[in-house]
Amino acid sequence: MDDIQFEEAARVGQVITIKAKVNRAFKTSMEVGIKVTVQDVLTNVEKIVSVAYATYVVKPVGAKKIELEPVKLLSAEDHLEHALATERKRIRLGYQEVFQNLMQESNKEDDHYDTFEEQDAVSTDLTHVQSIELVQPPHANHHGNTFGGQIMAWMEAVARISASRLCRSYPNLKSVNMFKFWGPSVVGDRLVFNAVVNNTFQNSVEVGVRVEAYNCEEWIKNQARHINSAFLIFNSVNDKGELLTFPKIKPTTKDGVRRYHGAIARKRIRLARKYMLYAKEDKPYDLWEKSNQAYMSYSNIATLTYLAAKPGWEVTSTLNNIKIWTHEDGDVLSLKVEMQVKTASHVAFSLLSNFTYRQQWDKRFLTCEVLQAVSEDDKIYYITSPPPPMTGHQPRDFVILVSRRQPLEPSEPYIVAVKSVTLTSMPPSSEHCRSEILCAGFQIYSESSSSCRVYYFNQMTPDLIPYLAASLTGSLNSIEDTALECIKFLELKGSKC
Repeated sequence: MDDIQFEEAARVGQVITIKAKVNRAFKTSMEVGIKVTVQDVLTNVEKIVSVAYATYVVKPVGAKKIELEPVKLLSAEDHLEHALATERKRIRLGYQEVFQNLMQESNKEDDHYDTFEEQDAVSTDLTHVQSIELVQPPHANHHGNTFGGQIMAWMEAVARISASRLCRSYPNLKSVNMFKFWGPSVVGDRLVFNAVVNNTFQNSVEVGVRVEAYNCEEWIKNQARHINSAFLIFNSVNDKGELLTFPKIKPTTKDGVRRYHGAIARKRIRLARKYMLYAKEDKPYDLWEKSNQAYMSYSNIATLTYLAAKPGWEVTSTLNNIKIWTHEDGDVLSLKVEMQVKTASHVAFSLLSNFTYRQQWDKRFLTCEVLQAVSEDDKIYYITSPPPPMTGHQPRDFVILVSRRQPLEPSEPYIVAVKSVTLTSMPPSSEHCRSEILCAGFQIYSESSSSCRVYYFNQMTPDLIPYLAASLTGSLNSIEDTALECIKFLELKGSKC
């Protein structure tokens, strides 16, 4: 399971609706999206409880793995979730590396449990809770394996007791992190649940739960199977609905110190994830740091994908191999430019994703340099640009994240997504006006082995509007001129590849 965030509590007497569908089938695994809503029967108000994503692997027959058939996409929403499932998979695969990097940072600060001498701190030993459950037929599916939801319910119960020993009230579950199934358990197994508070954060507490399984023989020999782990985050409120403050905790063992620092690293990742996945479109551009790199890259690709899929685009100009669309959504103006290019799609992708080439066809780029090569698919650039025409303003500069993705299927586009980020090592200067790109980039569709359709998108920010408004009648011509230069560049470079 991906990290689960609970936005609303479901109560007795309310109607719960659970919708699930397969978003994407990979080779031997699939992502299932789950949406839970709650409806109050008296007010008829419906609210979202949680949106979660689970990964399933088909149980093989014998030693051979089962390869899955592709999912049939029936709606625009299906296409969106199908595309973004690949990004979520990248985050899952990269989570452990990010976590370990943050742990190394945290361990440099406090290495020994005898350094935790804060007054009134509560020993983590006092929060340890153990529970033992016997798996019976109602707890298992038709294969005899224990329901994941049943294990999760038992884990929540033992974690809630552990958290209550600090707040002396009834804690509320807010999120679940790193819920992993390491192995199955079956009917007849004894499951041992161990829960302990790892750390507290003012108004929240993280409880770690480890689940071990034993069959009869393993129970006698004391040979446990580690089948599940998760980290549950709780808060608690008083009678007035105000959040209660949790006391500080003190780890008493070396393993306790590891769990203490692990909770800090997970919180940083959790906050970055919540900010990137749930923040509004009008938020300021984002601070680039280790805890949020994967989610910022996801957000970059996702925002462009959603912009491209929006209904209501209107054609404003058609000329030769170029079409221009605009999209108005309140005060936000977005631009889409379609270009027919006689170059292979993979070549166009390689050229357009390397922004150091941009000066050769885009007059708005004066200089461009790579600040950080984060990975093969994510780079941070520093760009300078001339001032808007006839304004007398300063030259502008940008710090941008460029994220690129190759398609997994022939019908999918190559993607180059662009958004502004904040680097502490590159603060604004007096020589330039620091500007922002909310969302921009390219989608490249293959049409044949030697031609492709290139779509350019840009969600206009106020400081970019002058480029369009400088000459109302000439603005589209300026865009068409830039598109023509882009086509010439791609076809000339492509002919040499």
